[in-house]
Amino acid sequence: MSTDEKESPSDEVCASCGIAAIDNITLKKCACNLVKYCSVDCQKNHRPQHKKACRKRLTELRDKQLFEQPDSSYLGECPICCLPLSIDQEKSTLMGCCCKVICKGCNHANKKREIEGGLEHRCAFCREPVPKSDEEFDNNILDRIKKNDPVAMTQMGKRHEKEGDCGKALEYYTKATELGDADAHCLLGGLYFKGEGVEKDTKKAVYHWEQAAIGGHPGARGILGFHEKTKGRLEKAANPKAIVPTVRHAISLEFIKDLVEAEIVSKEDYAAALRGYQAAVDAAKSPEREEAEEAKNGNYYYA
Repeated sequence: MSTDEKESPSDEVCASCGIAAIDNITLKKCACNLVKYCSVDCQKNHRPQHKKACRKRLTELRDKQLFEQPDSSYLGECPICCLPLSIDQEKSTLMGCCCKVICKGCNHANKKREIEGGLEHRCAFCREPVPKSDEEFDNNILDRIKKNDPVAMTQMGKRHEKEGDCGKALEYYTKATELGDADAHCLLGGLYFKGEGVEKDTKKAVYHWEQAAIGGHPGARGILGFHEKTKGRLEKAANPKAIVPTVRHAISLEFIKDLVEAEIVSKEDYAAALRGYQAAVDAAKSPEREEAEEAKNGNYYYA
């Protein structure tokens, strides 16, 4: 526990009435973690005095979440080879049977093994037969949605958005965000920002982009950077804590390059961002993935 998180004697009394946390008295922390209350009534009574400090602290906590990004992206690892999935989603495959996203290296290796052994094509993860038609694929997606699969919900939302039904896309994205899906947060932010399928609301758009960024979505990080820049809030757009350790997306990298040219970001920070980007690319490499890419270019691609 850090020094600023250690409790002082005053932390063990209600900030409003002063009653101590003894016997059957339980104190609950305010969302800002600065004070505690014995009841909702005490919290309401103390609100006028505490409101300013509370909002300031909540903003600080939010920025800390936003700038201290996780080491991995929202895509996570391939469930088969356990290597990070590439940010380039063309190098991954959504399995229509179980809605698991696997790298095309593993999918390629599985199909190659099946073809060489004369085996029926099955999912490399769940081992079930893969859908043989678009209708079967859609039915599987709907089954996964009934089981509260956020990946399936986001996939269906993308389908509806592509078809122009943004209202239906909004419905699926919203359900997926309630289950914590970072990609859905990013996409939902886009709908709110453009006012497609819902009333335009920039505050909600930024909120969902921030949730996506906190969840490790590099695209959302890039979008937020551009948004802060257009609003003139360059201290956030160019915050080294946000841009240096978490650059895993070409869009974010190009944005930082623009900030360097405008002398907002230092060349040292840009070099660190480049190293971070290259490290993310290298971490997603494997012989199987390279073979899949070579096979694709040679027109005998199995994935």
